[in-house]
Amino acid sequence: MTSDHPERSTEAFFGRRRGKRLRPQQLAALETLLPRLKLDLGTSAPSDVAALFAAPVEDVRLEIGFGGGEHLLAELRRHPGTGFIGVEPFVNGMAKLLSALHGEMPPNLRLYDDDATALLDWLPDASLSNIDILYPDPWPKKRHWKRRFVSMANLDRFARVLKPGGTFRFASDIDSYVNWTLLHVRVHPAFVWKAESADDWRRPFGGWPGTRYEAKAMREGRRPAYLTFARV
Repeated sequence: MTSDHPERSTEAFFGRRRGKRLRPQQLAALETLLPRLKLDLGTSAPSDVAALFAAPVEDVRLEIGFGGGEHLLAELRRHPGTGFIGVEPFVNGMAKLLSALHGEMPPNLRLYDDDATALLDWLPDASLSNIDILYPDPWPKKRHWKRRFVSMANLDRFARVLKPGGTFRFASDIDSYVNWTLLHVRVHPAFVWKAESADDWRRPFGGWPGTRYEAKAMREGRRPAYLTFARV
């Protein structure tokens, strides 16, 4: 059984918050759009998370650590009837996504720029249809493994907020993190791995737009894995 109220993490799962100086266009987008799209965790979450969006949505998906936002932007445009929540604490990544909106306010998008565990603890039970973690920081040194977002505590969080039949998708080009994820998820009672053949984890997810992280991995000879787990 999963816990009803997982322990709040006391250690961030992300590293630095800022990179190089933002361009004026990015800074302007960050200052004008983020306050309007950002979720306020200081208020109570609605019992129906569809109420978070400016237009009617049939279901709600979450992407944790969206980087520059390539996948998130592609998905929200492909699925205008789905609400998307994107989490990215790295200021430059958030600024890149906001700048790519060119001043638009997609009615099916909300954002959060801090620790995703706080958002997961804020959301109501069985409120999401899908959670994506795509090319996360692998924290390769053993002393940093506790910062890997895939953990039993966070899988408990996923299990609580995902609807029965909902999915958790994970992509990485780092073999040790892929194996880590498989080991953790396969022993968690709330999830089953949906792969039936090698092609199921070698092929990108449907509608996959590609990301700069994936392109770099392939240039350097690393083969990505795409894992899909179902909430039972």
